[in-house]
Amino acid sequence: MTAAFPDAGGMLDALRDAPVVAVVVIDDAGDAVPLANALAAGGLRAIEVTLRTPAAWDAIERIVGSVEGMTVAAGTVTRPEDVARVSKLGVDFAVSPGCTPKLVTAAAQAELPLLPGVATPSETMLGREHGARTFKFFPAAQMGGVKMLGALGELFPDARFCPSGGIDADNAAGYLELRNVSAVGGSWLAPRELIENKAWREIERRAAAAVHLTEA
Repeated sequence: MTAAFPDAGGMLDALRDAPVVAVVVIDDAGDAVPLANALAAGGLRAIEVTLRTPAAWDAIERIVGSVEGMTVAAGTVTRPEDVARVSKLGVDFAVSPGCTPKLVTAAAQAELPLLPGVATPSETMLGREHGARTFKFFPAAQMGGVKMLGALGELFPDARFCPSGGIDADNAAGYLELRNVSAVGGSWLAPRELIENKAWREIERRAAAAVHLTEA
């Protein structure tokens, strides 16, 4: 649709030392900064706060304003008005489970890098027509995982992916070994129950393990 599409590839490429994005659901905005600090203490510098709770907006704003060096993404962005709103919060990029012309246009107008979601070759082709070259592959496990990404790599050698959905400490390395994978997104680092229980040390431990995972 537009050559000015703000692709999120550069943001993901910047995560080379620890290419794992913590995907989180936050119910209490007061947990946002301690959570981000725990991830950072473990060595991870990227968090995707999903827009699945009313507290997400405040949580994003708090992390952006308080945690230096943390790459902050707004996830589950599905409406053009969401793009406009999160861009004003200062996020580094937005993540969507899909890719629609209106969403792409909104991202271009806001000059906000967008990681659009795809699950099939047709969706990838549609995203490429809009100017995207980096995609969220979602839901990764349900859509064929590593094998499907390998097939997409043969079809679209210039496309890069950030798979998310069903990725955990046991299978993340397999995804990261693929040449067309820039990073992975996962909720295993800070699942909802750990955040609710304020288990910051356990979250820090999981983050540190993820860093070592990528060093293997």
